[in-house]
Amino acid sequence: MTLETRASEGREVAATDTRFSINQATIKHASLPDAVRTVADAGLASIGLWREPVAEFGLAASARLVRESGLRVSSLCRGGFFTVPEGPARRAAIDENRRAIEETATLGAPALVLVAGGLPEGSRDLAGARARVGDALAELVDDALAAGVTLAIEPLHPMYVADRAVVSTLGQALDLAEPFPAEAVGVVVDTFHVFWDPAVEQQIARAGAAGRIASYQVCDWNLPIAADPLLSRGYPGDGHVDFERITRAVAAAGYEGDVEVEIFNQQVWDTDPAAAVRITVERYRELVHPFL
Repeated sequence: MTLETRASEGREVAATDTRFSINQATIKHASLPDAVRTVADAGLASIGLWREPVAEFGLAASARLVRESGLRVSSLCRGGFFTVPEGPARRAAIDENRRAIEETATLGAPALVLVAGGLPEGSRDLAGARARVGDALAELVDDALAAGVTLAIEPLHPMYVADRAVVSTLGQALDLAEPFPAEAVGVVVDTFHVFWDPAVEQQIARAGAAGRIASYQVCDWNLPIAADPLLSRGYPGDGHVDFERITRAVAAAGYEGDVEVEIFNQQVWDTDPAAAVRITVERYRELVHPFL
């Protein structure tokens, strides 16, 4: 099969599978207008956005740009970072998350992705930090319900537990979500972060039964780990993730929402955005789409 044929078939899948979304992080160095144009030109139906480029372009202008392109927004990244004890910093974080909820609603995205935050400076109290995540959700749940936005807790791989996310497993994320309505608080299944978990299929089934899968994000786990571990994600097929296993579990759990490809990788970022999207489409066609 020639590269041209594979690319053509990839575009056909992109055009017919309206669930396939490119997260803006995958083509990070493209401006928001360029990212939207590139994703639309590839025949996709949706794009995952990040708050910083949206703020730079303007919230209202961003919402209009996406709407006029014919795309929809699959998710907005990111809220969270509320593990600090009570005080001015925590109040500022809660207020910032309220703004993020409003932005998500304005963009028409169903979910605001939450990264919990790491250990406060000088602390080793993981249990206390996780408890404060639950407290923050309790403060924000009414705002989310009023806006029609799901707060999507994203568990991050345990190597990020100290600095980025004290929520490391789907089980922990679901425990935090459980006290709240499913339409207001859900979880993100991100292959990079959860593929290692021996309980991942059980927890995906649990999330599906509770109607709490708010987003499914796919990318690979590459070795060697980059100097900045954030940049160790890869195109599906480049690393060690079993996409068939996890995707089948997500499908069996009843998830019918968007499937985002979200990659943090310097080499991918250095690639022409249109070329990066073409490669992503091909890999999605081969490794994810058949199992949904």
